[in-house]
Amino acid sequence: MKKALCIGLTVIMCILLASCGNGGKKTSSAKKSTGEPVLGNEEISVLYYSGDSFNPYTAKTKYNREVSRLIYDPLIKCDNEFNPVYCLASSASISGNVCKVTLKTAYFTDKTQVTAEDVIYSYNLARKSNTIYGSALYEVANITAAGNTVTFDLKNVDPYFLNLLDFPIIKANSDNSKTSDGVEIAPIGCGRYYVSADAGVLLRNNSYHGKIGEVSKINLINAPDEVSASHYVEVGAADMYYADESAGDIARMSGKRADVNVNNFVYIGINGNYGPLTSSVVRYAISAAIDREQICHSAYYDNATPATGFFNPVIKETSAVQSLKTTADTEITVENLRQIGYNKSVNGYYCNNGGKHLTFNLLVNSDNPSRVAAAKLIAAQLKTAGIEINVQQVEYARYLAALESGGFQLYLGEIRVLGNMDLSNLVVPGGSAAYGVGRLVNTVEANAGDTADGEAVVNTGANVCADMVNKYKKGECALSDLAGAFLTEMPQIPVCYRNGMLFYTSRIKSKASPSISDIFFSFENLEFK
Repeated sequence: MKKALCIGLTVIMCILLASCGNGGKKTSSAKKSTGEPVLGNEEISVLYYSGDSFNPYTAKTKYNREVSRLIYDPLIKCDNEFNPVYCLASSASISGNVCKVTLKTAYFTDKTQVTAEDVIYSYNLARKSNTIYGSALYEVANITAAGNTVTFDLKNVDPYFLNLLDFPIIKANSDNSKTSDGVEIAPIGCGRYYVSADAGVLLRNNSYHGKIGEVSKINLINAPDEVSASHYVEVGAADMYYADESAGDIARMSGKRADVNVNNFVYIGINGNYGPLTSSVVRYAISAAIDREQICHSAYYDNATPATGFFNPVIKETSAVQSLKTTADTEITVENLRQIGYNKSVNGYYCNNGGKHLTFNLLVNSDNPSRVAAAKLIAAQLKTAGIEINVQQVEYARYLAALESGGFQLYLGEIRVLGNMDLSNLVVPGGSAAYGVGRLVNTVEANAGDTADGEAVVNTGANVCADMVNKYKKGECALSDLAGAFLTEMPQIPVCYRNGMLFYTSRIKSKASPSISDIFFSFENLEFK
């Protein structure tokens, strides 16, 4: 009897201890009896527009384009330092001008497998779309599929082509579905989330091929315009919000912030047909007088990174050869001016033997407040170094017309550099930003007296860089060689690279790691308080 009683008490104590062992607490890392992890049930809210599509190739609003990144996966996406990260790709290789990508086993949310044919279908949508994906795939000459491998035949050698394979993959022909009321249904994806039946929330894809995060539901807040969007952000209704604005009047959210390298290059453009500017020495003098850190702080409100060369400072392959100072060095400016005969200081300006000092007009788009502020700072900084800059603010149509006609001396411009780091558009004639870079013909008479010795110096800087770009595209030089050539010739004067900002709630205890390829990059790794 006593033995039976002891056994019974022991069993009861074991049960009590087992029930108290976890303190009644449930965690996302607890295990089911099957050994599978229990998924977290966190919820967050983000902005979208109910009148727009979730189709990544037709969506008109930035919010829906951003949200689509959660619904559709690409082959590859880039981290915040522009390193390729495999997504639907299990492997990828580039040999010469051929890129091969092998798919991992993954399924759409309708349980059908992702195939190479789906990739080709999505590629064709991307190429025809008026999106960044369409403009990024310009090097592709042909695309074919064999089994689970997709082959891209390129027009040129492009070592960074993998960085352009972040176009979203949708199930073939699923973009043609509509409701009985004629409303477009979101295409079928294989991403981390899918659109609920009423399109009011995103639900976690628990069959996702990658890591599954703690957020089970994403509530969508309808923001039809910027006024409503700013309101929702400022009152804290949105838990995550991305802003990519050059002006300082963006909506700001309380909580945390992560910078995003958007790869937008801000630079001073040069008219190579204007006498003094044909000399690389003059361009060096101007460059050395610029305090890039002050411009990033005061004109861009710390939403920019000072340029150390033509390529983004985070690009590892070029960082060793990019050596521009980020603060002004007027001693270098003065030394360069002396080399070309401007060695007499008169009323704060360095003059040549004829009593002339260097003076240039700097054209800027008056519609962009941050760029106007940057132009004014540049003028003030160069005045300190003995060079006169007259800022000319004009509205965008006049600004663009002046650039296209060559009716400028200097201009403050900005261009988005694609993930393959192609700078062709800056120096190759016909490029979208190749203003004033053509070869000079019969300019001696037109520019007589503009330089120290009364003769025009033919500027071949842009042409040298254009030749280097062509060599790079033939596989004859490395990206670091290209970076060195641009810095030596200085066809434009680098100022900074702008940044985007991801604001997110303080409920998230881990640091967000967004990228321009996907502002929700590593979203599945977020941990909550």
